[in-house]
Amino acid sequence: MLGSGGARGLAHIGVIKWLVENGYEIRSIAGSSMGALIGGIYATGKLDIYENWVRVLRKRDVMRLLDFAYSRAGLFSGDRIIRKLRDMLGDTRIEDLPIAFTAVATDLDADREIWLTRGSVFDAIRASIAIPTVFTPVTYRGRLLVDGGLLNPIPIAPTLKDVTDITVAVSLSGKDEVFAAAAESEHENEKVGNSYQHAISEFIEGLQMRFVSDENEATAVNVFELMSRSLEAMEHLITRLKLAAYSTDYLIEIPANACGIFEFHRANEMIELGYARAQREFAQA
Repeated sequence: MLGSGGARGLAHIGVIKWLVENGYEIRSIAGSSMGALIGGIYATGKLDIYENWVRVLRKRDVMRLLDFAYSRAGLFSGDRIIRKLRDMLGDTRIEDLPIAFTAVATDLDADREIWLTRGSVFDAIRASIAIPTVFTPVTYRGRLLVDGGLLNPIPIAPTLKDVTDITVAVSLSGKDEVFAAAAESEHENEKVGNSYQHAISEFIEGLQMRFVSDENEATAVNVFELMSRSLEAMEHLITRLKLAAYSTDYLIEIPANACGIFEFHRANEMIELGYARAQREFAQA
């Protein structure tokens, strides 16, 4: 079970790598949001390709993957990200995967979570990662779907009927810890330079124009920080409730402050953290 948590979800790659390297056969995966993305890509057998790509992403690369939706339903359409993944990895139907895969999304019309177990892998992933107001919702078989982490940030229930020897849950809502500040290399600073600063300035300026009136312009840069922190607070609470309701054999927890939701340029750190936490959890068992 792979939980939601934005860029922290890159730690799922490290967890999966440790399990595979130590002889564990993964027979089923359920994921919410970033957990659905990593789990779905692993189920297609292409996780190594995705890992090699995401490890070299820099801040400006992440910026270029964001496509404005020009819609009141969400800031970004997410089409550019999904198109990049399809072009790089190909697509397949969930029912044709070699292992069981479930992507969890939230059905806004029915006010409940929905388990996606059929159809395009990347259609299911796109629905599961549709963070409200950040990405536009997805219409799927007449239903309006958004991020699965809203109602089930750590999807244990979808795997309960699967025939497996052990269950492993990866939560991205672990207790905060002290981490050394992430430092960019001199090469990265030289490479990005003023162009990145310019891109950030244009991005924030665009947010100000779309969401904030002139008299409130001073607080514009805090709007999305407030939104992301509010969503994370809700998901952390639901995660604790889900873990109390369902038992797992192993629970691997990634600290909630390990990195920000949108800090995908820190893939190397998160993958290594996931690997180390998996190793530690199984050593303690």
